[in-house]
Amino acid sequence: MTLQVDLSGRVAIVTGAGQGIGEGIAKVFAHAGAKVVVATRTAANGQQTVDDICADGGEAMLVQCDVGQRSEIERMVAATIDRWGRIDIGIHNAAIFPIYSVAEMPDEVLDETLAVNLKAGFWLTQEALPFFRKQGGGRIIFTSSVTGPSVAMPGTSNYAASKGGMNAFIRTAALELARENITVNGVEPGYIMTQAMGLLAGEEELKEMASFIPKGEIGVPEDIAYTMLFLASDQASYITGQTIVVDGGSTLPESPVVLRAFYEERGQT
Repeated sequence: MTLQVDLSGRVAIVTGAGQGIGEGIAKVFAHAGAKVVVATRTAANGQQTVDDICADGGEAMLVQCDVGQRSEIERMVAATIDRWGRIDIGIHNAAIFPIYSVAEMPDEVLDETLAVNLKAGFWLTQEALPFFRKQGGGRIIFTSSVTGPSVAMPGTSNYAASKGGMNAFIRTAALELARENITVNGVEPGYIMTQAMGLLAGEEELKEMASFIPKGEIGVPEDIAYTMLFLASDQASYITGQTIVVDGGSTLPESPVVLRAFYEERGQT
């Protein structure tokens, strides 16, 4: 699958680009011609993404950073400007999801989750704004989630709250920046097959999860990346303040059990 978008001459920052969805975003944007800043906390993972992009004929640079600290966001943006002199697209994808019940949630875990998942998006937007304004426009895109805005999962109140807050930020920032040719949008992934997903569930559990998804399969990082590529394109210049759910229909059924029974009756397992 390809989407014909030309981002030649544009510079994109992708946080959390060392693996999973972020890696997929970085590679898809590089393939479309963008120069990509691979921002990640784990240098080895980030370097592998950079190496893969360069081997495919693209251009990328690694910035090892912890986006949960504002000073690190500032350093990341400064490194981008030092290397390429501009920023056109800021993608905040990095996230953590420590599992704790509401009753047991430590303050330090809540603070870190909100810093990495939510506050980093504020900081990236604020740091990119002077360059967007100088260039006459730009794109901010967030990896949100169906968890929080649409559905809930026990043990993830911190994560869900960060993603719900992110969607609220997207709408407000979009209103404030629309007249400056700066769009702010997000993508809400459902179940996506990443390294983290593979660690959380075994093969049989993954098959069981897929059986409750109307599409009948778990998504891949490129499903998110191509949606973001469209939002970054010139063709999406009139879209702002929106989030697009990319979940194979998993949030649609009133009852996943009834849905699976419906498919089984028709031999569509």
